[in-house]
Amino acid sequence: MERIQKIMAHSGVASRRKCEDMIEKGLVKLNGKTVKLGDKADKGDRITVNGKLLKLEKKTYVIMNKPKGIICSVGDFRGRKSVVDLVKCKERVFPVGRLDMDSEGLIILTNDGDFANDVIHPRNNVKKAYSVLLDKVLDKEDFLRIKSGVEIDGKKVTVFDFRSDRNAVELSIHEGRKHIIKRLFGVLGYKVNELKRIAIGGLKLNLDIGEYRFVSGEWLRKNIFLRGKNQKLFKE
Repeated sequence: MERIQKIMAHSGVASRRKCEDMIEKGLVKLNGKTVKLGDKADKGDRITVNGKLLKLEKKTYVIMNKPKGIICSVGDFRGRKSVVDLVKCKERVFPVGRLDMDSEGLIILTNDGDFANDVIHPRNNVKKAYSVLLDKVLDKEDFLRIKSGVEIDGKKVTVFDFRSDRNAVELSIHEGRKHIIKRLFGVLGYKVNELKRIAIGGLKLNLDIGEYRFVSGEWLRKNIFLRGKNQKLFKE
């Protein structure tokens, strides 16, 4: 017997955290009855998610250089193209974390909810590194303010491996709050003209725009956690 959110994550529905949200919203049923968090199921049980029968799938892992104009979502009611639409595979994969529609760079897609949770969970401190182009030169005072930590919504944003060259900036962060990098520079009066994710943990971007590649879970874990939980992605 296993918790239903774990079975869902193993089946590629979403990360375990999102599976828990689905359960709380009453979207999941076990043998015809709506489940609650903490409920368990066995292999012979019938689990449905939003009316669809849950089926076990082969674990699939994809790395991609997301182009601009593509959303990081499984689907979109407004009809916009998603990263999922770009990947040709029979398994249902979902993006690990997010990148804004007008941003580009490294994104991982998988149907392994436990792996996704390991990458995005704050306790694992997996750094995501970004290359940023600002609308004007970053002055020294603002550089030092960002390096010491700027507070947004009552919580300090901690940056790592921070360096700049006029209006070109590279930095890495642990957290994944929505639009956090744009907001970080925005509170200091800068506009982000271009944003590219160039690394996730020890895994660095090495694909052309729009290109994707299937990889093994073992290879992916090894590369992301290559240098442990406190990787330094750039030389000082």
